[in-house]
Amino acid sequence: MAEAPGVFVRELERGDGALLEIRQLSSGDVGCVVWDAAIVLSKFLERRERAESGLFAGRANVTVTDLEDLQDLMKTNIENNSALLTGSCQAKVLKWGQDVVDLPSPDYILMADCIYYEESLKPLLKTLRDLASSDTCILCCYEERTTGKNPEIERKFFELLRIDFECEEVPIDKHDEEYRSEDIHILQICRKK
Repeated sequence: MAEAPGVFVRELERGDGALLEIRQLSSGDVGCVVWDAAIVLSKFLERRERAESGLFAGRANVTVTDLEDLQDLMKTNIENNSALLTGSCQAKVLKWGQDVVDLPSPDYILMADCIYYEESLKPLLKTLRDLASSDTCILCCYEERTTGKNPEIERKFFELLRIDFECEEVPIDKHDEEYRSEDIHILQICRKK
């Protein structure tokens, strides 16, 4: 089946051989594509599940969030890959900084490449404070960028994060052997006690 103009598919093979097909948009803002950090994080979770019988996002009850204009794309991807899910998955609108009224405190919050605009840092952290309970594990995967304002934005994010949260980097040897990179970091974050 031919894709609509401006749409392309990125395929990702799971460890069990199943193939995820993720539709992406060839133009738009940052939410239109699956960033490498998201793949590194998903492969880390898959590896951890094999090693520890732990969590894998596709087998849990998952809520994926983004802005209103990306809801159709997220719902299409959920529907097209629904046969591979053993848990539930739903898409919801979430704009960082706005009060979170219809989402309970989750066991896990997974973030991939969310550290990019300085003006988004405080709203992102407000949303994390609003959502995360003391039992919530936040896994944040991001690609370290060394050009322009990126190093300063990352420094400021971690400075603000440490006000309310504790943060520990997952060593690279714990990442998936094939899907890892020295410039992609996975952080385990939790609320300060």
